[in-house]
Amino acid sequence: MDGWFFDSVLLGCVVSLHQKVPFHFGKGSLVKMVALKMQLLLTFPLLTVMCSLCSALYFHIGETEKKCFIEEIPDETMVIGNYRTQLYDKQREEYLPATPGLGMFVEVKDPDDKVILSRQYGSEGRFTFTSHTPGEHQICLHSNSSKFALFAGGMLRVHLDIQVGEHATDYAEIAAKDKLTELQLRVRQLIEQVEQIQKEQNYQRYREERFRQTSESTNQRVLWWSIIQTLILVAIGFWQMRHLKSFFEAKKLV
Repeated sequence: MDGWFFDSVLLGCVVSLHQKVPFHFGKGSLVKMVALKMQLLLTFPLLTVMCSLCSALYFHIGETEKKCFIEEIPDETMVIGNYRTQLYDKQREEYLPATPGLGMFVEVKDPDDKVILSRQYGSEGRFTFTSHTPGEHQICLHSNSSKFALFAGGMLRVHLDIQVGEHATDYAEIAAKDKLTELQLRVRQLIEQVEQIQKEQNYQRYREERFRQTSESTNQRVLWWSIIQTLILVAIGFWQMRHLKSFFEAKKLV
């Protein structure tokens, strides 16, 4: 049995268990599993990419500068950020690892602008938080200015790696802790992937609902504005007719 067939059967079992639908492996099951896997691959390519929300980058900041990033995160999703800092050495003309005395301040705000994480870390560290509201989360980093004497007017390079969802889970550690076999670990990974897909679907429904509400509100405002404009034009036209009539009567032209 090749790996592709094995993954198809295993994915079918996971989806069946997760959706509480009985799964039978009999005649025609291979075709059904192949069709199911192809359907999932064709239906959720975008969601799969969104589930793999993992971004690694580096940026430069000055002494009083603050860098913020926006991440669209579903609710009840764990986010892990790893960072390390480097100071520019003018003599060597290259970036070297920062000294331990240099710290980074991390602040995270949810879509309601509520602070869910505000803490100072060292020159290299890891921060973790869990989203409770779906939407755009703001992740900001800046260095502690009291230690910036080490900068000598230079720049600080920050390497940042943000992992969202099931990609933030260390499955090797879980397997060693819970003593899981390779099959059990694979099933657990697939279950969490299905749960992450459901969270992404719920988040997309939430975004669609908000967009629909915004569209309906905008359409309603445009309608009322058109009605008000029409009433104003009618009132101005009526006033102009009355004014012209009075003018002609005063001049005895009618």
